[in-house]
Amino acid sequence: MPVGINQPSNQIRLTNVSLVRLKKGKKRFEIACYKNKVLEYRSGIETDLDNVLQIPSVFLNVSKGQTAPAADLAKAFGATTSTADIVLEILKKGELQVGEKERHAQLERVHNEVIDIVAGKLVDPKSKRVYTAGMIAKALEQLSGHRQEEGSGAGTPEEGAGKVKERPTWTGVVATKSAKSQALDAMRALIAWQPIPVARARMRLRVSCPVGMLKQPAKVARGEGEEEGKGTVKERILSYVEEVESQGEVGGEWEVVGFVEPGAFKGLGEFVSGETKGRGRVEVLDMAVVHED
Repeated sequence: MPVGINQPSNQIRLTNVSLVRLKKGKKRFEIACYKNKVLEYRSGIETDLDNVLQIPSVFLNVSKGQTAPAADLAKAFGATTSTADIVLEILKKGELQVGEKERHAQLERVHNEVIDIVAGKLVDPKSKRVYTAGMIAKALEQLSGHRQEEGSGAGTPEEGAGKVKERPTWTGVVATKSAKSQALDAMRALIAWQPIPVARARMRLRVSCPVGMLKQPAKVARGEGEEEGKGTVKERILSYVEEVESQGEVGGEWEVVGFVEPGAFKGLGEFVSGETKGRGRVEVLDMAVVHED
């Protein structure tokens, strides 16, 4: 009679997986996911669990194929909690375990995405031309590779009497934050330290306002009421615009198309909305105007 090899009934062998691990009730539970899919699920890119989970089971040890007994799950998560809900909790709250190669690939993807975002948002302040991704990457390396000390690079703005405002720093890309938020951090550091001459690319906007309101004195909020500010509504709107492309009257409305610094966009929108009681509009025609070779 041939002798077979007995494999325990609660063992499932899986390979080439990403593990998500959660410790609860003094025990460690794991789920097996496809590589690169956990972060996509958590960021909302992937919504189909079938594309995330290799198997909808909970394990005590994925590498050994040891599934978690029902009694352990009930004790840790509650007797009425379904396996599907337990899997979701581990997927959302658990710690992602990745190998060195996967970690390096993930970091490289985030790094490239950060560089692409920054390269599309910053320009040479004189020529208004974009920098290549390689030049942006090199500038960020200069910031992360050298200690950013006061007295080098761009001047530091002051707050109050003798108080120095700390400039934003850059220490490199990490895999635990989104590329968008890290790109914003990188842009702030580049603008503050100027390893190469950079400025935010201007926005191209169209602002419209009823003609009858243009010559009215601009109002500014003062505590609970309003007082007249300096200049007319038209003059205040134009003060936000760095460069006017065109302006004129169309059907009882005045329109101006021009370029605005991104930092002024919010203030302009609030001013137009408040002064015109919602009858004026600010439309974004281009989020970042750049000149390319």
